[in-house]
Amino acid sequence: MSSQRFSYLDGNAAGGEFSYMFVHDITTAAGQCSFCGTTRPFAEAHLYMQGPGIVARCPVCEHVLLRLANVRQRLMLDMRGMTHLSFELSDAQEPA
Repeated sequence: MSSQRFSYLDGNAAGGEFSYMFVHDITTAAGQCSFCGTTRPFAEAHLYMQGPGIVARCPVCEHVLLRLANVRQRLMLDMRGMTHLSFELSDAQEPA
């Protein structure tokens, strides 16, 4: 097995791609639950907002999809309960 060295960029290189993704309305995104495999629009998730942040649960199996909290002026996002989150992009939303 030959060892091949790959060059890499730091996380800043992904800033453009991530900013493009997260400017969209998350409620229109489809997410897949990593526990039961159900894929549904995020708008159907069950949100619990009584604590210091937001907990989103799968509408089918009730396992946690994501957690969002503002902790000491830092926004924390934990999405390990989802295998993916996808946004449908129309021609009007694509960059020029």
